[in-house]
Amino acid sequence: MAFFGAELRRARLAAGMSQDQLGRALSYSGDLIGKVEISERVPTPEFAGRCDDAFPHLDGLFARLLGLARRWDGPHPQWFRDWLRVEQEATALRWWEPMLVPGLLQTADYARALFRGWRSVGDDELEDLVNARIERQSILDRPTSPELWVVIDEAALHRLIGSPKIMYDQLVHLADCSCHTSITIQVVPADAGAHAGLLGAFIVAGFGEDAPSILYVETAVEGQTIEKSSLVNRAGSAFDRVRAEALPHKSSRDLIEKVAEERWT
Repeated sequence: MAFFGAELRRARLAAGMSQDQLGRALSYSGDLIGKVEISERVPTPEFAGRCDDAFPHLDGLFARLLGLARRWDGPHPQWFRDWLRVEQEATALRWWEPMLVPGLLQTADYARALFRGWRSVGDDELEDLVNARIERQSILDRPTSPELWVVIDEAALHRLIGSPKIMYDQLVHLADCSCHTSITIQVVPADAGAHAGLLGAFIVAGFGEDAPSILYVETAVEGQTIEKSSLVNRAGSAFDRVRAEALPHKSSRDLIEKVAEERWT
């Protein structure tokens, strides 16, 4: 990705363009161009394609570079790394999850069972993926940990991931997490019916009053980090509507413990 950024800067300077001029040509901001050039932002395939359109004499260089970079993802894919930086810097995270226990609250065994189901990997790669996910949870142990507000659909408590023991341990862990002073966990009960969160998981990261929030949404292919204020605001409103359907904090913990005991033992 550093080479991608350096080649983009070289092509821009050779064309006599400023970052703002190139940004206008690509329909992006000059600030984004600068961040890509110094590897602070990961370019999307669409961004790479527009770069190739702007510099046709380079014969598709930027799409090729992005393809090579994505082959060397490591435990976190390139498209997720923008969100990792956001997660590390956020002061508040509002997380809606209709299908699974959120990653920041997963046990290692639960995460391992998920990765086994999602992709065919060797044992070493599997452990790298699990360790990378568990390491993300360290932000919750910092003296200045973000305020984490999680709303989960009850279906996630009943979905078998791995084995009954894995599910029991996971729900006990989830109930324990709800006792953390900076973590609020609420459950939308099964009888809530149709509501604003059924279309998919998302997270809204806040940074205090002086900085705009950032949105992360899940798709069937990959997640997306979104800064467009209108979309972030719509997600924030959706979170509030889903939260209004959820049980109170203590009642949610009671339900989690009840499902652990009655369904998974």
